Amino acid sequence: MTAVGLEFDQLKSSADALRRSISNRLMYGVGKDAVTARPQDWLHAAALAVRDRLVERWMVTTRRQYDQDVKRVYYLSMEFLIGRTFSNALLALGIYEPMKAALAGVGVDMEALVDLEPDAALGNGGLGRLAACFLDSMATLGIPGFGYGIRYDYGMFRQQIINGEQVEAPDYWLRSGNPWEFPRPEVQYPVRFGGRTVQRDGHVEWIDTTHVNAMAYDTVIPGYATSATNTLRLWSARADEELDLSAFNQGDYQRAVEARNISEDVSRLLYPDDSTMAGRELRLRQEYFFVSATMQDLIRRYLRTHSTFGRFSDKVAVHLNDTHPVLAIPELLRLLVDVHHMPWDEAMGHIKRVFSYTNHTLMPEALETWDVELLARLLPRHLEIIFDINAAFLREASDKGAHDLDFIRRISLVDEYGQRRVRMAYLAIVASHKVNGVSKLHSQLMTRDIFADFARLFPDRFTNVTNGITPRRWLAQASPSLAHLVDGAIGPNWRSDLFALDGLRKFSGDAAFGAAFRAAKRENKVRLIERMTARTGLAFNPDALFDMQVKRIHEYKRQLLNVLHVITRYNRIVLEPERDWVPRVVLFAGKAASAYRMAKTIIRLINDVADKINHDPVVGDRLKVVFVPNYGVSVAEVVIPAADLSEQISTAGTEASGTGNMKLALNGALTMGTLDGANIEICDAVGNDHIFIFGHTSDQVDALRCSGYRPRQVYEENVELRTVLDQIRTGFFSPDDPARYSDIFHTLVDWGDHYMVLADYAAFVQAQEAADERFVDTPKWTASAILNVAGMGTFSSDRAIAEYARDIWHTRPIEQVG
Repeated sequence: MTAVGLEFDQLKSSADALRRSISNRLMYGVGKDAVTARPQDWLHAAALAVRDRLVERWMVTTRRQYDQDVKRVYYLSMEFLIGRTFSNALLALGIYEPMKAALAGVGVDMEALVDLEPDAALGNGGLGRLAACFLDSMATLGIPGFGYGIRYDYGMFRQQIINGEQVEAPDYWLRSGNPWEFPRPEVQYPVRFGGRTVQRDGHVEWIDTTHVNAMAYDTVIPGYATSATNTLRLWSARADEELDLSAFNQGDYQRAVEARNISEDVSRLLYPDDSTMAGRELRLRQEYFFVSATMQDLIRRYLRTHSTFGRFSDKVAVHLNDTHPVLAIPELLRLLVDVHHMPWDEAMGHIKRVFSYTNHTLMPEALETWDVELLARLLPRHLEIIFDINAAFLREASDKGAHDLDFIRRISLVDEYGQRRVRMAYLAIVASHKVNGVSKLHSQLMTRDIFADFARLFPDRFTNVTNGITPRRWLAQASPSLAHLVDGAIGPNWRSDLFALDGLRKFSGDAAFGAAFRAAKRENKVRLIERMTARTGLAFNPDALFDMQVKRIHEYKRQLLNVLHVITRYNRIVLEPERDWVPRVVLFAGKAASAYRMAKTIIRLINDVADKINHDPVVGDRLKVVFVPNYGVSVAEVVIPAADLSEQISTAGTEASGTGNMKLALNGALTMGTLDGANIEICDAVGNDHIFIFGHTSDQVDALRCSGYRPRQVYEENVELRTVLDQIRTGFFSPDDPARYSDIFHTLVDWGDHYMVLADYAAFVQAQEAADERFVDTPKWTASAILNVAGMGTFSSDRAIAEYARDIWHTRPIEQVG
């Protein structure tokens, strides 16, 4: 490795300098000239010009991290929903307008280029978007960190709606290449599977394995208004042998590449269907694949500047974003003990100081477990290590006075009831020094309910860090008109200090500011309407109340409750068409997991209801219902700023936090919500008068279940509800298949209504009436919307990351020199 200083161009950021860079990159990077270049070529050239300006910062930041010997954070996540990179990088570098002028100078419309860039298909929902916001904030705050995940070839899927049904198609996001990533063919690690273990010379050896190689791809994560950057390193699977030449020469071309295809399946899709044994095995391979490569990589990086492992836990923090990366724990132990021959107790000491874990669910059925037999076949050494961790933990629990057999069975890392399974969340808790929930309520319920036994054993291990979002993406980038208005009122500092939004409170009663606020909202609605009309052919009223539920489709999120209200509203309009109804546009968006039949049925119901309502001449523009397909970051950036009402209506006690609620409130939408997740903290921040709270609390839900909840009685006693459910049951919205929604009816009425949809129906309808009443009082609604924006200071991901760095990771920002 040479230490010779290199000379390179100092890249300026004026429009003229950017125009020259784009021309150079088009010619020498893309291989086109202005005559032959397609719009995609211009996008790549512009992206490469921006990337060039990020790289110098990246190299300087990396060198400072080594020179200052900082403690690095390794953030492991199965998802990173980063969205489009181009506009975000321009914003971070402060060159949005110069780039726009530079492209205009060569006859290219920048906004058209921005729309050409595909979302990086690296995630699905809130988990991945949270990880992306956290990477942004780590870089902005100068926290030295790496994001680690998988470079999925086809993402989860591209959602299409055909005849009202969700149809999954591959998401070819890499079809035109990815100008933002740096392939690292020199950074590859073998990831091993199968085999068996033997004892040799006092050490365990894992032998007779097969393996796939993990190759690194790096993307620069820029900080906002700082020279600091970080790295997102994603792993792509590569076969050990690309081609079976013997089979190829024999004319068996399929067998010649069969081994390669099987190996590389590991990084093809996010969350393959796990309803089959093959799907479950592939998921386990995926999870181990990325954590094994990551643990090997962080050890290599540590040993680059340290000759022993003496300071390992002082320099390394590994954060597990949910349970998918928990196999990192036995993998790091295996590497330290089996490969580097560290004594077990010393290695466990490092493990417990290095790892921390964020829990994202309160539902026991959602806590990941793995079949012992599957682990024994694919990862036999890791299963041995897990058994050893469990034995040591149970001895420790016994030493603390835990002798009750039922208690021991409850806390064991191995579930012995029925088919033996390893409880991954329990493994994370036992091996981590900190475990956090993601909202105050979630953290309270986590220690009271699902992890109560562990909270008694390790009371200091559990803490709370409420989720946050990056204001750069979700206000500055998503809603330029509102951002410009806020800048004019309080200045631009809110981008890096969201608490500055508190200064908007004094404008909540200002008539001129209120009018400008409404104009910005209307502009965002018109932008969304243009896209919806182009897709649906329907006309929408920009002065209607835009009511939105945009999130993953799941029964606990209760899209069904929203649909019941929509049908109720429709029935009322049909019964009283002469009444002066508050016009509404109700918008749904979100994907259902490919194997989740009920969620996909709910999507079909939404679309059938929309088709009926949208084509009923009696209703007109007083009610429109839309399902926006393929919801992702770039779609959200258009949808969220147009919202007036934000539906956050999960059953109390089921939603860990939510971040969509924060994004919508930041853009001036009033929340319609249960006292669940971060809704409670939003209510505290904006005030009870500026949010619509309804429904049973988590304690009331528990009490109702204990006392014997009878949903059929609710159905029979509420005439309006009974009419709605009978319409669903008898095929009013599906005349071609009257029994299509019989399972939905029976789930709600006869099979227990687990998520209390009917129990909260009446209160939900009443709260929607209150929203109508507020909306027609324009000054009052506007004041509430402004106060929602003003109250969002605490929900910045910068605040969350500062808490993680101080209280959990125990690291500090790099020192910016010069």
